Amino acid sequence: MKLSVTQENLSKALSNISRVASSRNELAILNNILLRTDSNRLQVAATNLEIASTQYIGTKIEKPGSITVPARLITDFISSLPSGTVELEVKGDHLHIVSGKFSSVINGMIADEFPELPTLNEAESVLYEIKSEDLKQALSQTIIASSSDSTRPILTGVFWHTYDGALHLAATDGYRLAERRLLKTDNETSAVIPTTTLQEVLRSVTDDVDVVQVFFDDTQVCFKTAHIEVISRLIDGKFPDYRQLIPSQSETEVEIKKSDFSRITKIASLFARESGGGITLRASEESSLLSIHSIASELGENTSEATAKVSKDGDITINSRYLSEVLGVMPGDELTFSFNGKLSPCLLREKTQKPDYLYIIMPMKS
Repeated sequence: MKLSVTQENLSKALSNISRVASSRNELAILNNILLRTDSNRLQVAATNLEIASTQYIGTKIEKPGSITVPARLITDFISSLPSGTVELEVKGDHLHIVSGKFSSVINGMIADEFPELPTLNEAESVLYEIKSEDLKQALSQTIIASSSDSTRPILTGVFWHTYDGALHLAATDGYRLAERRLLKTDNETSAVIPTTTLQEVLRSVTDDVDVVQVFFDDTQVCFKTAHIEVISRLIDGKFPDYRQLIPSQSETEVEIKKSDFSRITKIASLFARESGGGITLRASEESSLLSIHSIASELGENTSEATAKVSKDGDITINSRYLSEVLGVMPGDELTFSFNGKLSPCLLREKTQKPDYLYIIMPMKS
């Protein structure tokens, strides 16, 4: 293999792909990145046997070929080079790199030892074409509620499913639930995608991408653009029937500006760190106020208030982090926060007739 490529493009691709290469894997080859010519492009790929991530960059090829090299070393080295042209040449199992006054030889492994990258039969798969802006927003809104508890693997992903003529994304860790309606569709889908895969997609899809193709077969999912491809296994199992948790109506309903709600939540959170993150929200119909009270036994306590439209007095204690995280991804300028007493789940949504995004938080014992 002998080719030339720009430092900027190669560094960007390596930075994205190297996250998938696992330094903790017993198979040494999985610590490597695959470099392989593909027509007039350079394929940069890595896999940990659960996820395979590939990027393609334009290059001037003198001689086709391939090699695998240690992910961390090649990524750090290329990122340290000045901008300009980088010459890559494979001799045996060594990669020779020349850029201006810099030259290096990296010991690699022949590409034949690299695991075969997974493929998906696009013709036999369910396809969704999603605007990248909508996809990235939906992922950000749902993965915050997924679990990191490996003893319940089905909750460590996001549930992609069709319901009522639309594609929905949902995630829960047992303490909170997020659901986003993404787009109308006639397809039928029911699949749980690992959160780690979706985080990789979020990092890989850049702002200059307009549309992302998402393919599903029975066991895999593929996110694809002109220059990026992320393929992942799906999580086996049945996702919980979460819709029964969504309150149909609420006694206490609070309409409030998102900026005001975010500010008083942030302040209250400072005093909630020593009490398991618990904050108590009190809604007053007479005063038209929503207040948040938090206590730090050794540091003090705080009460913050914001003007709001309140249907009925009520109070509830919830985890401040769960509230702060959703306020960072909630759309709209005005929100509706509603609940039925201290022991029932509370619901947060955009103040609109038919919101696309719902977020539910289970209460804490006050």
